[in-house]
Amino acid sequence: MRTAILRDAWHRTGRIARLATGLVDTLLPPLCLSCRVPVDRQGTLCANCWKQVDFLGPPHCTCCGLPFSFEMPEGSLCAACIASPPPYRRLRAATRYSDISRRLILGYKHGDQLHMTPALAGWLDRAGAELLDDSDLLVPVPLHRWRLLGRRYNQAALLALALGQRRDVAVAADALVRTRHTRSQGGLRRRQRLTNLAGAVAVPEARRALVAGRRVLLIDDVVTTGATAAACARALLAAGAAQVAVLALARVFTAEN
Repeated sequence: MRTAILRDAWHRTGRIARLATGLVDTLLPPLCLSCRVPVDRQGTLCANCWKQVDFLGPPHCTCCGLPFSFEMPEGSLCAACIASPPPYRRLRAATRYSDISRRLILGYKHGDQLHMTPALAGWLDRAGAELLDDSDLLVPVPLHRWRLLGRRYNQAALLALALGQRRDVAVAADALVRTRHTRSQGGLRRRQRLTNLAGAVAVPEARRALVAGRRVLLIDDVVTTGATAAACARALLAAGAAQVAVLALARVFTAEN
């Protein structure tokens, strides 16, 4: 009897969810996240925009995820990771930072287009499935309080919360803080970024016990040189994290990385 009641409740819940979705689609017809042409369901790209997104995958460096142009033996590392291993165990990004991913991410960060959160969390889920399976705490890259005040939200924290709910993984949105207001990383070379971030990220004393012994997955929107990810990873490891991996929406590829 109890099983039948639960089954009926599940079916009613599903019908309500489908009705709600249909109502939303009627009032707000689904549009492509990028070009705003009509699509068949909310939170998707049209076929033309989808073809322009350069999703990343193997073959790549086992550590930093740098794409290889040809097949390599499993566990292969790129020259940079061999010469100077990063503090994080692995780094993966869903897409290459191109015209369309740049437009989507900038709209998400600065244009209040928060309706994209579930879709972008889905991209992270697919790209970082292996990392998520090996993590028990999600931590977003932090914003300094003055930058957070101007932007009103931390896009990395929103993505971490959505991904944590999707995967049923704990999220510590305040496990990392910016201890000082740094200049924007945009336009800086790798060495300048490292200098800019030196001592600027830390785990607050009140959160060290939460981080200690945990397998942490750091969430960010864009990885450029990896300087921010490295600074955050060092802070987490200094606080006792068992390991740190990094998952981002997009990655910029330059001669420096």
